[in-house]
Amino acid sequence: MPEIPPSTPLDSGLVASLRGLDRNGRLLFATRVLRMFGYGFLAVVLVLYLAALGLGPVTIGVILTLTLVGDTLISLWLTTSADRIGRRRVLVAGSLLMVGAGLVFAVTSWVPLLILAATIGVISPTGNEVGPFLAVEQAALSQATPDARRTPTFAWYGLAGYVATAVGALSAGLVSQALLGAGSAPVDAYRAIVVGYAVVGIAMAVVFGRVGHEVEAPVAPPADDGIRRRLGLGRSKGIVARLSVLFALDSFGGGFVPQSLMAYWFHLHYGVQPAILGGIFFGANLLAAVSSLSASRLAARFGLVNTMVFTHLPSNVLLILVPLMPNLPLAILVLLLRFSLSQMDVPTRQSYVMAVVEPGERSAAAGVTGIAKTTGASISPALSAPLIASAGFAALPFLLAGGLKIVYDLLLWRAFSARPAPEERRSG
Repeated sequence: MPEIPPSTPLDSGLVASLRGLDRNGRLLFATRVLRMFGYGFLAVVLVLYLAALGLGPVTIGVILTLTLVGDTLISLWLTTSADRIGRRRVLVAGSLLMVGAGLVFAVTSWVPLLILAATIGVISPTGNEVGPFLAVEQAALSQATPDARRTPTFAWYGLAGYVATAVGALSAGLVSQALLGAGSAPVDAYRAIVVGYAVVGIAMAVVFGRVGHEVEAPVAPPADDGIRRRLGLGRSKGIVARLSVLFALDSFGGGFVPQSLMAYWFHLHYGVQPAILGGIFFGANLLAAVSSLSASRLAARFGLVNTMVFTHLPSNVLLILVPLMPNLPLAILVLLLRFSLSQMDVPTRQSYVMAVVEPGERSAAAGVTGIAKTTGASISPALSAPLIASAGFAALPFLLAGGLKIVYDLLLWRAFSARPAPEERRSG
């Protein structure tokens, strides 16, 4: 890979970037921790809960797909309107949608109502970001962070999220296992986790309400070049469209094995109990946290696009190998190795998008690319859930996921390897 000199501004110091956060930055980090804890807390048991309600694999797959479709539509409206109606308002509204979805899932097993809540509310079956939060927070952090510190700041932001997801997954496994051990029926044990998810949404709304007005978007000057703005985008719409198509392909592949279905696969095929599942994904997300933080230094040396591609490729090969392992310990080992590489592309991807679009279009760019990812991921679970539940095709979702994500890596390299971020061009 072509090298960028170590003196590039990207390598401005991880510690300095964290110390430089203002009060609003610290509050946004706190909401990231709360949210990702909730996502990890729910993802481990979500499919187990729906199965305990008596739903079949096809119905579960449909609910997961509609959950992501709904998140996409809600996020599209909220994120592309955030700079106009107020970023803080959007963040509080997203938190309340989490509360509503969690409560409905906790109180009913009626499929139409579950589908309605899944479509309108904010639920993460993947353990990863959904809803309007990430796009708006990225724009707010980019606004308050110098270019030289943007990638390290996003690396810390990613690390905080992965550690929180890991703790959430472990907590869900331990709590549900303790309730099962105390004699609770599985559906009641898993329902407690769903209620906990709603409580997290309440806490997020409170913290977002304390964020200051400084995070709001600057007033954009009127366009003087005749470019018609769509979805909040003007000059940046071309590159955002190209990135969105690629990100949708990546997420379509990843949607075949989100964390909730991966946990379901381990449960069905190896009989792994909730406490062990929580431990597996605790370790996996901790490794993802470390990899996310190390991405900053790799990007400083090799560039954002190079880091995105050349760390993602081997992680996808490992994903393909998970179901091919002959026993549970080896399957867990390969999964953990995969997570140690798989998230290095996340802070670099976020930083790259923020770097190559107009500053006044960052919320919209992050929203549109994030929605493209959610859209891609929303299709796959309805296809993969029945496959994972079958004996003969359980490995196929892993093979499809890894293969499609490898295609994404190659296409991304071809399209953007010659277009570094502006600060990389300046340092070259």
